[in-house]
Amino acid sequence: MSGALEIREGESGFVFYRYHPSLAAAAVFVALFAINTLVHAFQLARYRTWYFIPFVIGGIVEAIGYGGRIMSSNETPDWSGGTYILQTVFILIGPALMAASIYMILGRLIRLVGGEHLSFIPVNWMSKIFVTIDVISILMQIAGGAMLATADTESMYNAGEDIIISALFMQLAAFGVFVAVAGLFYRRIIQQPTAASRSAEFPWQRYLWLLFAGSALILVRSIFRVAEYLSGSSGLLMANEVFLYVFDAQLMVAVTVLFNVYHPSRIIYTPRRKVLQDESEVSSHVEVQPV
Repeated sequence: MSGALEIREGESGFVFYRYHPSLAAAAVFVALFAINTLVHAFQLARYRTWYFIPFVIGGIVEAIGYGGRIMSSNETPDWSGGTYILQTVFILIGPALMAASIYMILGRLIRLVGGEHLSFIPVNWMSKIFVTIDVISILMQIAGGAMLATADTESMYNAGEDIIISALFMQLAAFGVFVAVAGLFYRRIIQQPTAASRSAEFPWQRYLWLLFAGSALILVRSIFRVAEYLSGSSGLLMANEVFLYVFDAQLMVAVTVLFNVYHPSRIIYTPRRKVLQDESEVSSHVEVQPV
C-alpha cells in the first residue's frame, strides 16, 4: 500500500501523507462500505428501525471518506487540502455515527425484556447521554481534522492533533462506560430474570453479545486512532498506510457485516408502534421475527 515517494515537509514539518495512498485498497473499501450500507438501508426501510439511521449515515460517510483517499491517490504527490480534509474527517467520524445507533439498541433491548429497573442508568436517559457525548466527539473531530488540513504553523497543527486526540479519548471513555453499563445489566438480569427474558421467543442474550462484539471492534479502532495521533505524523502508525486498513477500515467493515447478519429488527420489530416500556405489554405488542 505504500510506494517510493519523496516527502517534502513544509515549515510546520507536516505533510498530508508520507506514502502513496493506495487507490486499489481505497476502492475495495468504498465498495465494501457501499454494499453493506445499501443492505442496512433496505433493512431500515423495511422494518422501520429508525434508530439505525445514524448507522446508515455512518456507512455512507465511511464510503465517502475512502472515496476521498481515491482522489488523494490520483493527486500524488501534489495533494490538495480539500481531499485530505474529506478523507480525514469522514473516516474519523463514521464510527462515531455508527456508535450512536449501537447506544440506542441497548435501551430497546432493556425495554424488550422489561428490565428497566435493572439498568444502572435510567433507560429514558441512556440514549440521550451517550448520543450527546457522541455528537460532541464528532464535532471535535471535524474541527480537529480541519485544523490539521489547514495548518501552516506547527502550533496550529499540534492544536488540531490535540483536539482529535481529546475527541477520541472522549469516545473511548463513553464506550467504556457503555460496555460497563451493558455488562452490569447483563449480570443483573441473569441473577434476576424477568418474565419476558425467560421467553424462548426473545434471543435477547445473542443481541446483547452482539453489542459487546460491535463495541469491542470500535474500541480497538479508537485505541488505534488515539495511538496513531499520539505518535504524530511521522510516527510508525501514521506513516504506514497498512495500519489504517488493518485497525480501522477492516474493523469497521466487520461492524457493518455483524449488524447486517444479526440485525436488531429480528427481535425488535415495531412497524407502527414504539417499543413498549411496560413488561406486561411486551409479549403482546412486540412482533418477533424468526431467528
